[in-house]
Amino acid sequence: MFTGIIEEVGSVKGIIGSSKGGRKFTIGCRKVMEDISIGDSLSVNGVCLTIVKKLKNEVNVEAVEETIKKTTLGGLQTGDPVNLERAATLASRVGGHMVQGHVDTTAKVMSVERLELSRVFRFRLLRQYMKYIIPVGSIAVNGVSLTVAEKLTDSFKVAIIPHTLENTTFSSLRVGDIVNIELDMMAKYIESLLTK
Repeated sequence: MFTGIIEEVGSVKGIIGSSKGGRKFTIGCRKVMEDISIGDSLSVNGVCLTIVKKLKNEVNVEAVEETIKKTTLGGLQTGDPVNLERAATLASRVGGHMVQGHVDTTAKVMSVERLELSRVFRFRLLRQYMKYIIPVGSIAVNGVSLTVAEKLTDSFKVAIIPHTLENTTFSSLRVGDIVNIELDMMAKYIESLLTK
């Protein structure tokens, strides 16, 4: 379980495996190295992965075929920046919302509007997922806990404050980029209970 508050932007240092099969990633990082062990979960661009090796300023994580198929991890290349967050503890403050690291789908950046103090990103989402988007509700984009600013027919907008822009990969997102989306888990649970 994660909070969606990114601790560090790391860098992909190496990749073993194909873009469609399972892959092993070497991630360069510093801050998240504190208090982690082999077997711990690490959110990489919002995807919960298991640490399989720990080096001085790097960790190795693995993604199986199913994860590659549902996320943007298959498109990562050496040198790409990635949002990182260690798993929450029972003593953690939940500054964002409860994020599982179980990506539901991907979305495309449709526009980036630069305002005086913030940027507003619009993401196109498949219509089947739009029912989970609630204005002023929670959503995780590449692992970042965000508030939905506006819901449109086939897209939604989020406002990114300067701190989030400076401390996540949002500063490098461009129109046309694809991101990982984790929908609010409470909405999915409610739907599951009501449709049985």
